[in-house]
Amino acid sequence: MFDVTQVHAAPSADLLTPDNSVMLFVDHQPQMFFGTGSGDRTAIINSTVGLAKAARAFGVPAVLTTVAAESFSGPLLPQLAAVFPDRKPIDRTSMNAWEDEALVEAVRATGRKKIVLSGLWTEVCLVLPALSALEQGYEVYVVTDASGGVTPAAHEHALQRMIAAGAVPVTWVQVLLELQRDWARQDTYGAVMEIVKEHAGAYGLGVVYAQTVIGAHAAG
Repeated sequence: MFDVTQVHAAPSADLLTPDNSVMLFVDHQPQMFFGTGSGDRTAIINSTVGLAKAARAFGVPAVLTTVAAESFSGPLLPQLAAVFPDRKPIDRTSMNAWEDEALVEAVRATGRKKIVLSGLWTEVCLVLPALSALEQGYEVYVVTDASGGVTPAAHEHALQRMIAAGAVPVTWVQVLLELQRDWARQDTYGAVMEIVKEHAGAYGLGVVYAQTVIGAHAAG
């Protein structure tokens, strides 16, 4: 029941923060990109790298995983690997990443309950671990534009299935700005602006324009 006396200026516990989330990148690999047809693959790569840089800027733990990297799917996306040069991906044989003990332990070790999930393909490599993690009590936020399926229908139907199970659809820019949440946070302001300018398209160009014409802190 709504109680107006309890209304106060405070963020929702549902919001992602640098302290409550972990990012899980699943199977951003050449063979998986070859079969992706739900959206522009270059745009998916851009969104994935932007998301990864958000994790790095805010110190959010990132778990990287591949499937059959040496025998079929190829190495982790080079642009993604470059964001985390000291992080070795966890390679698996299982299509469901949540059936790999090393991966589950890596997520569990972070102590975070909110999983920010992205990967290829949506209808297999995302939906399977998403449903599995949700069943075990995790909160799952699926980054829709840093993920892709074999067809638009496959991508959309998988998203609907995850949403029905309790997952929350988000975009990579939404995650970035939710982690920042206050432009007065100067320790991450500069990094966020650089990520926006490099990966956020017209929004990034707007920041470039504002900072050039108005001033360095015009964007926020």
